[in-house]
Amino acid sequence: MTATTAPPTETTSEQRPQPNGRVDKSGAKVRGMFASIAHRYDFLNHFLSANVDKYWRRRTTRLAPPPPAGQWIVDCCTGTGDLAVAYDQVAGGSNPIVATDFCRPMLVRSVPKFAKRGAAERVVVVESDAQHLPLPDGFAGLTTVAFGLRNIADTVAGLDEMIRVTRPGGRVAILEFSRPTGKILGRAYLAFFRRILPRVGQAIAPNASNAYGYLPASVLEFPDGQAMLDLMASRGLSRCTATPMTLGIATLYVGTRSEDRTRTADVVA
Repeated sequence: MTATTAPPTETTSEQRPQPNGRVDKSGAKVRGMFASIAHRYDFLNHFLSANVDKYWRRRTTRLAPPPPAGQWIVDCCTGTGDLAVAYDQVAGGSNPIVATDFCRPMLVRSVPKFAKRGAAERVVVVESDAQHLPLPDGFAGLTTVAFGLRNIADTVAGLDEMIRVTRPGGRVAILEFSRPTGKILGRAYLAFFRRILPRVGQAIAPNASNAYGYLPASVLEFPDGQAMLDLMASRGLSRCTATPMTLGIATLYVGTRSEDRTRTADVVA
């Protein structure tokens, strides 16, 4: 495992208001939860989504393509590195990548993936909290996160950090679960998400932290659709778009860090 040589950057922004949530997203809770399922994480992701999660990541790399050659990509909450791997594939090795997460057992499983692709020299693996990235301002041409922003204790602090390390003109891409709005599909999805998925996950990867009960609870508490666009715009991202995938089960949000931090938000169907 490799670490960057850049010194940790202190976040000095003011204490920000958070939604009145009931899900425990403290660092110790989330780190321990993912550590307990790391050994089955990839299998369960692909099994529970019928491999559709691979399509979501591929589409993310097309809708938010790599920046110009030589510019860094930072993948926050990288977990076992699947989105970082997808970006390395589409970039053809022309963009160096920082893959960062604060859960060591998850990161350990990312390293063989990068090595298998011959990407070990261009992917820097960093154990770091996404609220305090050890990277300078304007470091990356593209900063990404897949299914991780909702797990950060302070959502706004995590988003602000992603924006901070992105250079002006660079983009921030957030792939996250969302809630289908159709009456029939929405109800069926909620029933599966709340009742079936936790039981299947617990049966395949037994854990005391109830990780697969946490999943639907955290998704249902997290802002999606226009609420997420409004949050991104309020933090200074411009040209914000939301692209639903697979009938709205997941959504890709993309915004641009601009010099004047113009605040606009539009929905892309």
